[in-house]
Amino acid sequence: MALVRGDGLVLMQQRPRASQHGGLWEFPGGKMEAGETPEAAAARELHEELGVEIVPDHLLPVGFASGPGSVVPGKPGGRAIVILLYACKAWEGEPKAHEAEALDWYLPEAIPGLAMPPLDYPLADALSTFLREKAI
Repeated sequence: MALVRGDGLVLMQQRPRASQHGGLWEFPGGKMEAGETPEAAAARELHEELGVEIVPDHLLPVGFASGPGSVVPGKPGGRAIVILLYACKAWEGEPKAHEAEALDWYLPEAIPGLAMPPLDYPLADALSTFLREKAI
């Protein structure tokens, strides 16, 4: 999820150091639960991770990235990962790092320069294009 402030800055969170991709920066969000729409999952995840409330109808689709999932040594295969990125300019509450090491606000063009998990790079590019073209 790309929370975009009125001044154009985008919220990024730093993954917990003990997690996979620990210490890297990412867009907030997480996994869908059974029966959830992607928009409902985004709203739930932002509430859990950041303590903010969003209205799923206010989410604007930006793009997606996909790739192979993590492979556990000694176990066959892995699950493919698909990450959907939405942009949102309206939320209630002040974002707080409930599950992340840190939060910070960045200019969209600075995000690709952050150390991020691989699938966040194409999302950052898609967001920059989206913001330039849509001017939300």
